[in-house]
Amino acid sequence: MIHEKIEIQAPGYPHSASLYTYFLERSAEMRPERKRPLVLICPGGGYVMTSDREAEPVAMQFLAMGYHAAILRYSVSPAVYPEALLQVGRSVSWLKDQADAYGIDPEKIVVMGFSAGGHLAGSYGVSWRKPFVREALGVDEEALRPAGLILCYPVITSGEKAHRGSFEALLGDRQQELKEELSLEKQVNGDVPRVFLWHTQEDDCVPVENSLMFYQALLEKKIPAEMHIFPEGGHGLSLANEETMTNEGWCVQKACQSWIPLVKTWMEKY
Repeated sequence: MIHEKIEIQAPGYPHSASLYTYFLERSAEMRPERKRPLVLICPGGGYVMTSDREAEPVAMQFLAMGYHAAILRYSVSPAVYPEALLQVGRSVSWLKDQADAYGIDPEKIVVMGFSAGGHLAGSYGVSWRKPFVREALGVDEEALRPAGLILCYPVITSGEKAHRGSFEALLGDRQQELKEELSLEKQVNGDVPRVFLWHTQEDDCVPVENSLMFYQALLEKKIPAEMHIFPEGGHGLSLANEETMTNEGWCVQKACQSWIPLVKTWMEKY
């Protein structure tokens, strides 16, 4: 495995992010010319931190499926919008630029996020083709195009069902100015790639209505989407097993562990 830490910075912005690569090495015994899909993971953390529980353990799951993975430790508060969004774009364009070197299929880079990281991934999904993104990064839109989104109990809306803390950290003193623009259910457009969503009905931190509203907006725009709602389980489950259990011993929810084979099937289909 090729495991490296790459510094990611959007031109003109003060903070840098870290992109951790998990690339399966080519082998002369196993189709050395093969190019693999890649999942770019944005952990959650309310835009004030990035969770370890939603990082490397998740990457290991995708490696076991035969995919490359990368984890973006994006900039959080005091960094504000759009710095983290541009760091996602810089990461996608860097990964595409390195496709031949590492055996990445540049047409199959999926952006994944948990909670506030799901908001970041979703923001990228609705914004990647906007002129300000490619102008800020100095690349063409094909360098930025994602193949899909995987959103795990994502923060979506800035409305009644919002996770207020995420928007306060993301927008700083520009709450009123930008809250509608960053309410993703209102920003879905025809450029959004196909989406896989999962959430729990019992989530009392980021209400399940966040995923429902985003799914409804995708449906209206005829964007291919798959959504799974589990009746039990709180927020921040990650893999929902013992590997990502918290120090307090929670976040194990056996019924929700099926999201991994479900997303594997979704990936294989597309």
